[in-house]
Amino acid sequence: MNPIITASELLSESAGPRPPVLLDIRWQLSLAKAAGAPPFDGRAEYRAGHIPGAVYIDLDNELAGAPGAGGRHPLPDVAAFGAVMRRAGVSVATPVVVYDGGQGWAAARAWWLLRWTGHGDVRVLDGGLAAWGGPLSTQTPDPEPGDFVPVPGALRLLDADAAAALARSGVLLDARAAERYRGDVEPIDRVGGHIPGAVSAPTTENVTPGTTTFLPAQELATRFKRLGAADGMEVGVYCGSGVSGAHGVLALEIAGIPAALYAGSWSEWSADESRPVATGPDPQ
Repeated sequence: MNPIITASELLSESAGPRPPVLLDIRWQLSLAKAAGAPPFDGRAEYRAGHIPGAVYIDLDNELAGAPGAGGRHPLPDVAAFGAVMRRAGVSVATPVVVYDGGQGWAAARAWWLLRWTGHGDVRVLDGGLAAWGGPLSTQTPDPEPGDFVPVPGALRLLDADAAAALARSGVLLDARAAERYRGDVEPIDRVGGHIPGAVSAPTTENVTPGTTTFLPAQELATRFKRLGAADGMEVGVYCGSGVSGAHGVLALEIAGIPAALYAGSWSEWSADESRPVATGPDPQ
């Protein structure tokens, strides 16, 4: 199954006999807290207008656990995640489409969590809400509860030790901006740099320049093979805290390349002073 869906396809399916459950995951990585400004409020944007029938999901509180030993966005409690999905109307046999404001990171996080916990029919709206040409609604839906019970393990998950090993034995891709990979700047975490052996693969290069829509599958496959993800090579992705890394896993899925996610990512790795840190443009 293609893990992304176009706006025109979504419009058609929503009017069909088996409409998908829609989840609105608007979220932004923001440094506003450090600057003293109010954080981004995805719920307020949702109330101002969303795709009709979409249920808002809070990434920080419903798609992640409390920040701590597992990084800034550790995986949520599985039972709590299942309860959130059921309240949103998610059932095992019902297709799900997730979208965000356009960047794709938050939607990819929701896509990955649902896929990881066993839902087999989840797609991301390519280009997010910005690509939607249909009507918007300000009404909050009250869906019938779903029956989805999450069972983790359908996608591969890495911990810090497995990520370190994969950087030596396969291909570990760093989805953050190149300047953070190099360690030139680090606006959030304790120290800049990257996991030794990891290859820089910014999410901005997964999409068509000037847009937030994914590159065609063949172009993505060419890009990732150029980064070392050759046929049969084991591949993993990490980022700052497991959000944009899911966008990398999604792009690899579009390209036909299975990949694991290191969910703790740099926020977990860099918090442990015993872990080695590489800087500069070279993997080592």
